[in-house]
Amino acid sequence: MDTLQNRSCEQLPDTAFRFRQGPAKTDAQELAPPITFLQDAWRRLRKNKAAVVCLIILAFIMLIALLAPVLAPYPPNEQHIPYANLPPRIPGVSIAGFDGTIVFRGNRVDRYALANVPEDVSFYFGTDEFGRDLFSRTLYGMRISLLIAFVAALLDLSIGVIYGLISAMKGGRTDVFMQRVLEILAGVPSLVIVVLMLLVFEPGVFSIILALVISSWIPMARVVRAQTLRVKQMEYVQAARALGCTDAAIAFSHVLPNISGVVIVRAMFSIPSAIFFETFLSFLGVGMKIPNASLGTLLNGGYKVFKLYPYQMFIPAVILCVIMLSFNLFADGLRDAFDPKMKE
Repeated sequence: MDTLQNRSCEQLPDTAFRFRQGPAKTDAQELAPPITFLQDAWRRLRKNKAAVVCLIILAFIMLIALLAPVLAPYPPNEQHIPYANLPPRIPGVSIAGFDGTIVFRGNRVDRYALANVPEDVSFYFGTDEFGRDLFSRTLYGMRISLLIAFVAALLDLSIGVIYGLISAMKGGRTDVFMQRVLEILAGVPSLVIVVLMLLVFEPGVFSIILALVISSWIPMARVVRAQTLRVKQMEYVQAARALGCTDAAIAFSHVLPNISGVVIVRAMFSIPSAIFFETFLSFLGVGMKIPNASLGTLLNGGYKVFKLYPYQMFIPAVILCVIMLSFNLFADGLRDAFDPKMKE
């Protein structure tokens, strides 16, 4: 017995080593670096086919909106009165609705021939009542709508996040006071705010952005506050506080990185909401200033002549639906990717 007890580890059988150390690892397992949270989220996102397709669509839309001055064949506000209300015509396409023809009194007629439009001149999305190229106006309209949308996301990531962090980290009377301010601001409808601003400012991007400054960041602030109240009770936050870390250091070094997934997802959901907000205001005539183009102004113009020229409303409506649906599906995919509780 003494002999067996005094035997060294080097003299034990190989099975003893395998039992104590676990199964042997291959070289690939030993050299493989640990996967980070972002890498794991990207892996999950790539498996969501709908989110990947929406990401590609959004990248394409942003690219053509950014290159609108290069891609637009005409200035967006340039008028050609003789070419008013022309249907879409795409060179080389003979499909009805995209060949420059319309049905008039039971017969299909070529509107471009009736308007004496040269053969080398085509309007891909048609023209409006002033002869303005709707393809050019749609490109510039997407730029305006996306600009306002990303301003709303920036406001969410700046004002909303900071406000929510301060409210949750301070707590007590500070938290109560800041939440009562949020309730007052949330109780005032955004449309009322914009109408009141129009008494002082002219309609345009500036008025819409001011309305977003007042109201758009409130949901983000509430989400960040709720998540911060949950995270600040964790053991590592209590340990950091015991080590003498300030509230600001804890908020930006420990709390914010752990709620970044929720913040990013919420910011992505705020983008389609801002696009719809701008479109709704412009459709009512209190958004973008005429004759500047946005998706809302295009819908407003097409709505008036929808029975006669349905393409003037149908095209911007489809583009708006594609943008909002893509943002919502991509945000939904991000939410699943950032949630560690999601199963494969």
